[in-house]
Amino acid sequence: MTTVGLGLNNYAQYGAAYARQAVAQNSLANVLNSSSGDDVLPGSSNAATQLTLSAAAKAQLAAGTTKDYSAVISDSRAALDALYKKAGVTAPYDNAGKPTIDLSGLDNRSLFAIASNAGGKFSDAEQNLAGVTRIAQFNAALSPAAQTAQLTGDVGVVYKAAAAYLDQASTEEKATPTWKAERAAIDKGLTATANDPSHIPSGIADDPVAAYLAQYPSGSGTTASTQDFGSVAKSARAALDAQAKAAAAAGKELLFDPGRKVGQQADLSSLDNRSLSAISLNQDGLFSKQESFAAKRELDSRNRASILSALQKSQTSGNPADFSLGLLNTYSSMSAEERTAANWTPAFRDNAVQSYKSTTRLLSMLKGAS
Repeated sequence: MTTVGLGLNNYAQYGAAYARQAVAQNSLANVLNSSSGDDVLPGSSNAATQLTLSAAAKAQLAAGTTKDYSAVISDSRAALDALYKKAGVTAPYDNAGKPTIDLSGLDNRSLFAIASNAGGKFSDAEQNLAGVTRIAQFNAALSPAAQTAQLTGDVGVVYKAAAAYLDQASTEEKATPTWKAERAAIDKGLTATANDPSHIPSGIADDPVAAYLAQYPSGSGTTASTQDFGSVAKSARAALDAQAKAAAAAGKELLFDPGRKVGQQADLSSLDNRSLSAISLNQDGLFSKQESFAAKRELDSRNRASILSALQKSQTSGNPADFSLGLLNTYSSMSAEERTAANWTPAFRDNAVQSYKSTTRLLSMLKGAS
């Protein structure tokens, strides 16, 4: 990359049905379309200070590509200063060289502005941290696909993931020679893996995928450490308690049943999937039945949205194998606890793998016969 700067029990049935018959997509689409998708933001277990974005801030970030770049630079500077203030520090690294703040909450355009020292507003250390964050995000984007490639034997899925990630870059980044060179290299990799999906292409200059797979052949490379699941549960408990305290201060009861209208509904949207899994599974008995059920319901909604996204991508591309590919990428991105909470079992994974291989093989035969 440019370094400058689930779930319902019948999900497994969905996978098995798809493995048996690709035309099940239409009925599945009807089921999934009955629920609206949710805005899911990835969580971070990094101990460095980070900001929790409000709904308004998320909306503003979503519209960030239309913002004047000078405003992006100013806002990025202000975001850094806010992070310093919240953490009680004045620099992005401490004396031991460990980050004091977490930039993962910033969008790609802001990170690029910092990493490239746009407007001369950012220090060398800030540029470095933004660059490291960007590399970590690129690695995180490729990790599920690389794990999926281990299951399917198709390296092309990693190049597809890289292409999707780079295509989300801002217009400012796309204008750089580095982005253009890497995007061209990925196109060459896509062509090469279409002809031979079993091998990583060699000899392609500026190929970020080959570089990633050389370092992380099994698909890893994320910098954030995996927090102990018990600690995740305690943090989730604290988050719910904070909401209950705020509701009580307003003279209201915190509710976990959307059918109840008197009180303040709990907001689970800010919790990542691993936190929701901790509440849903309730292994340490920290949560009530109502809280666990609400977390399960939120996970179900997010996983429906994930399945629907995979289905829509396969319909857009015209390649039915992309549905199984999307499911496998989602499976690979989950922690063990998330898979348990969503009931995404090894059998479900194996059905998706078999479906992907069978569909790909069939399409290859049809292509050869044309």
